[in-house]
Amino acid sequence: MQNEPAKDHGLTLEGRAKLTVTGVEDVDCFSEDAAVIATAMGALTVAGAGLKVARLDLKEGRVEMTGRIDALEYGAAKKSGLLARLLR
Repeated sequence: MQNEPAKDHGLTLEGRAKLTVTGVEDVDCFSEDAAVIATAMGALTVAGAGLKVARLDLKEGRVEMTGRIDALEYGAAKKSGLLARLLR
């Protein structure tokens, strides 16, 4: 790949019910209880309940999720910590 400019990364959380993430490179895994999203700033783990993807546009680098958002955590995309507890 040629030197592409880094995507801007941002989070917008509306009332713990709607999350918009920009600077998204990929969605590594997704369930009703957790999601791991590869972003320009590292892996983002989203924990909650009843999570659903309302919009996904990898070309634009944007994902919108709805449901109950309980936690947001940056780190490695491996099953450790928060994600391991959620996926038991």
